[in-house]
Amino acid sequence: MSAILPPSERLWWKHPLDRLEAVWIVIAFIWCMVMFFMMVFWHVYGKQNLATETYKTTPDKFTAATQAMVDKYTVRTETDQNVPVVRPPEGSDIYMIGRLWNWWPILELEKNKSYKLHLTSMDYNHGFSLQPTNINIQVVPGYEHVIKVTPNESGTFSIICNEFCGINHHTMVGRMYVK
Repeated sequence: MSAILPPSERLWWKHPLDRLEAVWIVIAFIWCMVMFFMMVFWHVYGKQNLATETYKTTPDKFTAATQAMVDKYTVRTETDQNVPVVRPPEGSDIYMIGRLWNWWPILELEKNKSYKLHLTSMDYNHGFSLQPTNINIQVVPGYEHVIKVTPNESGTFSIICNEFCGINHHTMVGRMYVK
């Protein structure tokens, strides 16, 4: 029999299963079940995966909500492009926009206080990666991604785009301060 030629009988599933094949199928099935239940376990008990909410949105609607937050909670501006630094109170809905090639605005949060972070992209898929923590989210245009954030350490954190978005992808950085 050749691997190039078609089988002589088309109904291959009616042939008896070899013992070795059955063993490997059982091993593969058991391993799949172990991995499936480990994902559920780590999500619930290990707090390894973010539980995000996602909603449809429009650029105008999200921009208006972000601008309202910026107007209400801006404390200063930074960088040569005068990017606002926003310090919202605990429990606030905070908004961040990803667009070619920046994250806007800069957020200043308080340690051990909870916030609801809303993310969207205005143009292409972007990756929201908060460094050096392990928070990675793909931000898709037309969708609002909502994450509950409770910073547990102080410092300056970088936000980078980890989804290639064009020629200046490497310059797409943002900042988050935790006081």
